[in-house]
Amino acid sequence: SPSAVVLLLSLLGLAAAGKLLVVPVDGSHWLSMREVLNMLGQRGHEVVVVAPEVNMHIKPSKSFVMKMYSVPYTKEEMEKDFKAFFQVSFEEGSSFERFFKILDGMKRINNFEFSSCEQLLQNKELIRYLEESKFDAVLTDPFVPCGAILAEHLSLPSMYFLRGIPCGLDFHATQCPRPPSYVPRILTYLTDHMTFLQRMKNLLHDIPNVFLCDFIFQPYSKLASEFLQQEVTVLDLLRKGSLWLLRLDFVLDYPRPLMPNIIPIGGVNCAHKELPQ
Repeated sequence: SPSAVVLLLSLLGLAAAGKLLVVPVDGSHWLSMREVLNMLGQRGHEVVVVAPEVNMHIKPSKSFVMKMYSVPYTKEEMEKDFKAFFQVSFEEGSSFERFFKILDGMKRINNFEFSSCEQLLQNKELIRYLEESKFDAVLTDPFVPCGAILAEHLSLPSMYFLRGIPCGLDFHATQCPRPPSYVPRILTYLTDHMTFLQRMKNLLHDIPNVFLCDFIFQPYSKLASEFLQQEVTVLDLLRKGSLWLLRLDFVLDYPRPLMPNIIPIGGVNCAHKELPQ
């Protein structure tokens, strides 16, 4: 529930309000996180949100401070590629056909996200402000690992707020078991009860993930290594996450093993709303 999430984050400062640096991901990722930040602000915590000037949903609020930075693309360019990517979800076709369409869409979206992260890390004035601000922790969505890079640079504990990460990188980072015999892969339309042939199909769907991880995250690993001045991968950074707040609910998601620092918070963005009659 939202109250449980706020309670967990409130532990940043037991006797006094905490100071939280937030590096969000735009789109629906932000809409869920915004609810938590508003409640933290209302409870007296100081929340600073770092976001690009060009975005879809990240707007100022009385509950937090906004720190913006410029990016080399326009809102029109970004919205055009986002709409094209979302349209793939409504198209029919085989799993492999949809996979390659999604891959192309992710490439376009990833270009915007990577460019935004690059501009943030190269903004010396903003980085200096973050270094001098003495934050208690970083709250970020590791779908884009820019927040994880900043947390490492600032030597701060990182809290991840997410639904999932491409190619199952969150499973690897948390060392959660993910056997293809029981955990259905995306786009397979399988359940957690599979025949032998269905398990084989599920296993085969894992093969593209090997290339997908490199395709998506290798540029961030290179960027992080240059910024931190040490050889590091995205997986290395994600493994240092102190707390994983997963927006999943076993009413809708198939049950799977969780580590002690993983807390399901499904419905955090809608639990307080009443449905019409």
